[in-house]
Amino acid sequence: MSIQNVTPHETVTPEGSRASRLFHRRSSRYVLAADAVVLLVVLTVGAGFDAAVVATTTGAIAVFAAIGLHRPRLTLSALDDAGPLVAGVLSAFVVSTVAFGRSFDGDSALVAVAAALAVVAGRAMTYWVVRGARRRRLVAHRTLVVGAGFTGLELTELLLDHPEYGLEPVGYFDPAPVPGIDHPIPVLRESSSIAEAIVDAEADVVIVAFGSVSERELVGVLRACDRVRAEIFVIPRLYEMFHPGRSRDIDSIWGIPLVRLRRASHRSPAWMLKRAFDLVVATAAGVVLLPVVAVVAVAARLSLGPGIIFRQERVGIDGRRFEILKFRTMRSVDEYDPTTEWSTDGAHLTRTGAFLRRFSLDEIPQLWNVLRGDMSLVGPRPERPHFVGAFTDRYPAYTHRHRVPAGMTGLAQVMGLRGDTSIECRARFDNAYIDGWSVWTDIKILALTLASVLRGGSSR
Repeated sequence: MSIQNVTPHETVTPEGSRASRLFHRRSSRYVLAADAVVLLVVLTVGAGFDAAVVATTTGAIAVFAAIGLHRPRLTLSALDDAGPLVAGVLSAFVVSTVAFGRSFDGDSALVAVAAALAVVAGRAMTYWVVRGARRRRLVAHRTLVVGAGFTGLELTELLLDHPEYGLEPVGYFDPAPVPGIDHPIPVLRESSSIAEAIVDAEADVVIVAFGSVSERELVGVLRACDRVRAEIFVIPRLYEMFHPGRSRDIDSIWGIPLVRLRRASHRSPAWMLKRAFDLVVATAAGVVLLPVVAVVAVAARLSLGPGIIFRQERVGIDGRRFEILKFRTMRSVDEYDPTTEWSTDGAHLTRTGAFLRRFSLDEIPQLWNVLRGDMSLVGPRPERPHFVGAFTDRYPAYTHRHRVPAGMTGLAQVMGLRGDTSIECRARFDNAYIDGWSVWTDIKILALTLASVLRGGSSR
């Protein structure tokens, strides 16, 4: 499969070790199930099966999940998990005991401690089984190493010597590998991008080591991997002085720390909420604003004559073009080409048009763009194709804005980056919005936009 054949919104899954990936995705479920079974059995033997036992088990599992004890990991250690496991069981036991009006005596305390220790022992046994499966290569996730230098070589040799991490190195991606190194795995010279190399190598995991690709370029190419279903780790700079700590996003390979890159927000299941939110809010806003639409339409018709809707081609998600809708605010001007000229001085605005722009009333028809799926309520503001090409050539990160649907308003706009302001800064804020998206972020941006519009500050 070639990455060029990927359709918009499609997630590419490499064809390689399907059994390994299946086990990897379900391994956390196995650990969760083992924890739950051990807790239920020990608590039932010690106190009898009842609602309090079920509540304690459910509460403890919820605590484990909240603090990341069920996430997939490379380094498995029951001793590292022992403290949080014991604390989670004891806290859940105390809460359920109080909630069900039970007395907390010596016998119940003994049962709680026994349950906590049993969970630690069960976790140790589960990890022993997983490590054994990895050593026998029954679980081996195909791994692409980005960077064929000395750090990449060291990492590869460690993975080959220590199969208990469950990673099987299958190739390097590096446009200009360090000469003179005898690489134990092939360098994928025919792959033109990291995303294509992931598909070509059928990789489940990507580890970014130090290579010929600059950090600035890596940001772009890694963002391009959003369509590829693979876990991505990065070796931090000065990793010899880097202490992994207990962060859920940090793992290690035989002393070399790895930072796990979180799946982009727009590739997460929560992203579906954004479309639902758009549909509900855009529909409600359209109904509420119907009287305003009628008044604006009449005013635009009286001041501009026939043709009150302005249509213009813009660029949206994945570089797809669509027709944006607005109320007209300007007289027709032969010498002005809106597709290639950046802006006008406002001399051709009618008095009505100036009022509409000041309060962003000319943008109400874009609610129809939202309902059609061309746009979202919140996202990077769409630009004309001519300027997208020009800005992309000058600012490489500009095209990363097209990973998500364009928006009626966005983070850059509420930060005051409108009109003749820095395109580079706009792209930075737009990409920050995409990388850190949440439903609450959309709500906050819409609230700030509404406040700006009511003040007559416009949101464009």
